[in-house]
Amino acid sequence: MQIQRELWMSVCPKHKELVGIIENFPASFFTSYSHHDNQRNNITFFQSLNLNKRIITKLMASAPLSFSRPVEQNEVMVRTLQQAYQELGGEEANMKIWLQKLLSQNPFVLMKPPEVLRENLLFLRDKGFSTAELLHLLSKLRGFVTELNPDTMHRSMAYSQDTIGCSEAELRHIVLNCPAVLYYPEDILAERFKGLLSIGISMSQIKETPTVLELTTQIVNYRIQRLRVHGYDVRTGSLEVLNGTKKDFEMSYGKLHLRSERPIFNPVAPLKVDD
Repeated sequence: MQIQRELWMSVCPKHKELVGIIENFPASFFTSYSHHDNQRNNITFFQSLNLNKRIITKLMASAPLSFSRPVEQNEVMVRTLQQAYQELGGEEANMKIWLQKLLSQNPFVLMKPPEVLRENLLFLRDKGFSTAELLHLLSKLRGFVTELNPDTMHRSMAYSQDTIGCSEAELRHIVLNCPAVLYYPEDILAERFKGLLSIGISMSQIKETPTVLELTTQIVNYRIQRLRVHGYDVRTGSLEVLNGTKKDFEMSYGKLHLRSERPIFNPVAPLKVDD
């Protein structure tokens, strides 16, 4: 227990935060004594990359197996990620920030075989994506690019292209704006397309704003109902207002609400009254 406490305190010095981690991730803290050397070596390795302590703490808590295994395995995967980033034209000065975001959004990327990343990038290159576009995808997908495989990406892209009725160049543009097209299986894509078309949204609108496919049918319907109250018809307007997180939508909705409630008179103009 004392050894574990010392290890964790080296990256999470605040006692209150450490207690919270133990409460939420007890299995990550109460590990076998035989793993302590690997944990220590992995902590040292990630500190050598100058990663933020919070990122290292999150990795230890949410992906404990990556810290229990030999450090050499993590070194290989991190080196593969860094090489891919640099080979695609990523700037050295931005690599640390990029790596931190990647590990923060998908800690389990460390557990994937390095070959998976290379295979997926080769597949996308064969599909016509340029080096700059591959770097954009690698940055936008973060670690999720290692969750994919060429076969599932091929099926999802083929289904989307056939459903939308677009060219390969247009499909690449859609993927760059909405990488979800790569990793959503055909049944989910079919449900999303069907739901959007059933409420009067056209395929050309989806093509123009493909990120709407990231939203479930239930969320889309709920947001459309709220917008309709203020006279906004998504069938004739932009779908951009539907996009984003709940917070993003509420901000857009709030602006729309203010516009619809705006008084018809000029509030700063003097009122005309009888003498």
